[in-house]
Amino acid sequence: MQYIKLGNSDLNVSRICMGCMGFGDAKNGQHSWTVDEENSRGIIKHGLDLGINFFDTAIAYQNGTGELYLGNALRNFAKRDDVVVATKFLPRTQEDIEAKITGQQHIEQSLDKSLENLGMDYVDLYIYHMWDYRTPLYDILEGLNNAVKAGKVRYIGISNCFAWQLAKANALAEKEGFAKFVSVQGHYNLIFREEEREMAQLCREDNIAMTPYSPLASGRLARPAGEMTKRLSEDSYARFKYDNTAEKDGIIISRVEELAKKRGVSMTEISLAWLLTKVTAPVTGMTKLSQAEGAAKAVDLKLTEEEINYLEEEYVPHRLVGVMAQNTAADADKTHVWTK
Repeated sequence: MQYIKLGNSDLNVSRICMGCMGFGDAKNGQHSWTVDEENSRGIIKHGLDLGINFFDTAIAYQNGTGELYLGNALRNFAKRDDVVVATKFLPRTQEDIEAKITGQQHIEQSLDKSLENLGMDYVDLYIYHMWDYRTPLYDILEGLNNAVKAGKVRYIGISNCFAWQLAKANALAEKEGFAKFVSVQGHYNLIFREEEREMAQLCREDNIAMTPYSPLASGRLARPAGEMTKRLSEDSYARFKYDNTAEKDGIIISRVEELAKKRGVSMTEISLAWLLTKVTAPVTGMTKLSQAEGAAKAVDLKLTEEEINYLEEEYVPHRLVGVMAQNTAADADKTHVWTK
């Protein structure tokens, strides 16, 4: 395993981050394909053995049971100082707003619950899960800064945002003397490269770490085009994100398969090796031991410039989907607020 600084932080993270969305009690979440605590523990332990020290979860994953499973496993298998734990908080709900819970209060309450679930005194990286268009940005930044000052959070990150939002947020944080975002977690992989339009350049300029989710496009980049798994058949959100461009994406997926056969490696290794030339550490979701092995092997696979160009040349622009499509609609409504 290789390690790297996470942007402008002092955190040394493995080049692969274990995505823990697949861990948790399926009865308490939206996904039927999550794995139980016993299997989660085995995957986390195997990841640690492979050198993975970076773990990403969220309070939203199976109503906090994902955090619970991760925290329990890490207490048993690792020293707290040897791992980097990231979790995320959601925007305020309508009920929060009606109850006049401020952005600062919402962050404090969410963080305390996450720390309780994890069984930890602090998290290394606390991530703004998606843009809250109904809460002043100042309140979000002050709430996060309060968490850093209290010692409950070491650094802060952001997810599912536009480059202009990240730039404006960090500019406001700098003006107010607040903690700045050191990482961004966006949707980025070989068949969805819209982050290259603006976000990638901003991150290079300001040394902000890119830790993208869905690096294998919900498994599409890990198996031949059209091959269906149980998870793909049950994950309607993943189908929504990718099915409309399946024909165009299939050309790229076929090239991944071709290079994998030529190099004698897995499609996972080819797909992640490509992404590792672009980002700090992809957040790779894992629900099997073999997925941890394939991701770890990708770190040592070096693609040639010709291979990289071959994988990239058939890409065509994609429309925004999922959370970012919702952000586009919210932004058009001019419902966001920036001030106190």
